Amino acid sequence: METASGINEGKTTVTSRSLKNYELLANLFYYPEDEGYKRKVREVYECLLKEYPESAEALERFVEFTEASSVVDMQELFLRSFDIQAITTLDIGFILFGEDYKRGKLLVHLNEEHNKAGNNCETELSDHLPNLLRLMPKMQDESMRNEIATLLILPAVVKMIAEFSPEKIEKKDEVYKKHQKIILDYSANNRTLYQSCLAALFLALKADFGYDPEPDKKGSSMQEMTDPNNPAGFKENPAKDFSQNIESEMLTEK
Repeated sequence: METASGINEGKTTVTSRSLKNYELLANLFYYPEDEGYKRKVREVYECLLKEYPESAEALERFVEFTEASSVVDMQELFLRSFDIQAITTLDIGFILFGEDYKRGKLLVHLNEEHNKAGNNCETELSDHLPNLLRLMPKMQDESMRNEIATLLILPAVVKMIAEFSPEKIEKKDEVYKKHQKIILDYSANNRTLYQSCLAALFLALKADFGYDPEPDKKGSSMQEMTDPNNPAGFKENPAKDFSQNIESEMLTEK
């Protein structure tokens, strides 16, 4: 892996070889349609062993699960993690802004980036994590790519990892039981497995782009995407607890 230092000063150049790894990492976050998903997970793991050993170690538990599981088991885990009874969502803008108007502005500008790069988002929105990971190696604007990595994907992944904590999972379960009388019967060990995928992604991003939990957002074109009149918007508008969004949506549906 070859990178230059200085991401926070806008000077980092991530090699095209490293960028292609993110297209591969995106495969972890697609719905497991068939047995081919196991092969894709193994390909990701083998790539990480060569390029990001720490990431490979973080992913090991997930690799072991997929290789020992049926397609139905893998599908159930995905749905419980990101869809039905979701622990978190894969939509980065929602993680960072909830339903705030800033997400709408972000989606519009990300659509422009996807179109410019010829990246097909298919049935998902422009802020969907796999779409952003596939976008990164196709972008010509290096500074915009760096901002998407450091100001969008990295902060969101950190928040997503935190959603897998036992306390937050318990809180979400209470919401589901309260509003839908759902019986939650699933292995506690298996339920947090996608946290391994997110941790592997975080470590790769950190190695390539660096990580500053509170970088200086002033003058950032990514900041302009969300609110050009508020240069400190990312600090002043922390993401709401995902379980609160779940509860709000359930109450709205009723």
